[in-house]
Amino acid sequence: MQQFAERFGVTKPPERSGFSAERLGRITEFFDRQTELGVVPGWSALVARNGEPVYAAGGGLRDLEAGLPVEPTTLWRLYSMTKPVTSVAVMMLVERGLLGLDDPVAEYIPEFADIRVYDGGSPGSVRVRPAAHPVTVRHLLTHTAGLTLGLAHMDPVDALYRQAGQDVLPLPGATLRQMCADVGALPLLFEPGTAWNYSLGVDILGRIIEVVSGESLDTFTESNVLGPLGMTDTTFALAPERLPDLAEIYSPDPESGRLAVNGELRPTFREPAQFPSGSGVPGLVSTLEDYHRFAAMLVRGGELDGERLLGPRTLAHMTANHLPGGAEINSFARYPDDEHRGCGFGLGFYVVTDPVGAGSFGNRGEYGWSGAANTHFFVDPVDGVTAVFCTQVVTWGKHRTPIRRQLRNLVYQAMT
Repeated sequence: MQQFAERFGVTKPPERSGFSAERLGRITEFFDRQTELGVVPGWSALVARNGEPVYAAGGGLRDLEAGLPVEPTTLWRLYSMTKPVTSVAVMMLVERGLLGLDDPVAEYIPEFADIRVYDGGSPGSVRVRPAAHPVTVRHLLTHTAGLTLGLAHMDPVDALYRQAGQDVLPLPGATLRQMCADVGALPLLFEPGTAWNYSLGVDILGRIIEVVSGESLDTFTESNVLGPLGMTDTTFALAPERLPDLAEIYSPDPESGRLAVNGELRPTFREPAQFPSGSGVPGLVSTLEDYHRFAAMLVRGGELDGERLLGPRTLAHMTANHLPGGAEINSFARYPDDEHRGCGFGLGFYVVTDPVGAGSFGNRGEYGWSGAANTHFFVDPVDGVTAVFCTQVVTWGKHRTPIRRQLRNLVYQAMT
């Protein structure tokens, strides 16, 4: 554990920042126990106050078969934890007056000009009707556009996504432009703005960034977000020499629950780069240290080490609940989820609106997001606390673990 503390500059007693060293140790104890039980293969976590680390630790293995330990330099697939990074890039364009939140998506992606809405039927014979309202940039940021995911397996529309090749991973050689053309030709699940449904919306925003900026998504993100923040180990395309640092990815066996390599997701970052998704297929790969820098920028109101990415009022707008009437996700969602209880949604982040309902020891206004492999981060602007957690295990159904809630409460119980 000392190597983590030294790497991240945890040099003074956490009591000076309002934390108990003994109670922070419970984070280590808990996740080491999860490792011993085979819930996660390995893990790392960093807790900071006002951007200054007060706790950093890790344990277990980044590769079970090779016996390689988790280290401070371990690389993790972020998947959908890429979404907040892309959302920040979008809002930087909004601040520059190059993009508007209520702009119709069709202004940037022509395939969205004649959007239709699913009106019943099976995947082989769907009925559609013209959409009454256009899909806007705001709809994409808030997951209220009516889009969905091919991997959802919840309704006939996501089946159409799979038929179009929009499944877990993109088709080899695909581009964001082609993906948007494919998705724009498919019906929406519901009328824009009338429900919440987790979707490819932020991937579409990745293409809008390209159209507006005239640069590829990876180039724009590197120049405007990752570079200024010093996130030198975060990338859409992993260099071959860094492959040894990449954590293996696992899932529990459906019957035994024992961790096994996830063969479907393993190729991400191990094979030649596919299109750089703004969302999570494959999204970014990063380190604990790099993502901490992103969280530190957020908790400091959009600035880190003299580099300002966003104005504080812009960030406050992003992290307010944008669902109609202040609704919680689960009261507005097509498919309620236990992970979303007590939360609304802003422009790229969940936002805690009811700490009791969320099962949280924390504050109203906490925000953050997770990735498919159970990475997670949160920012508490009230107490100035951030936490980043990394592991690499995709779980579902009876094997799904409430890591977000566990991490959050382990951090808050340590505050004095």
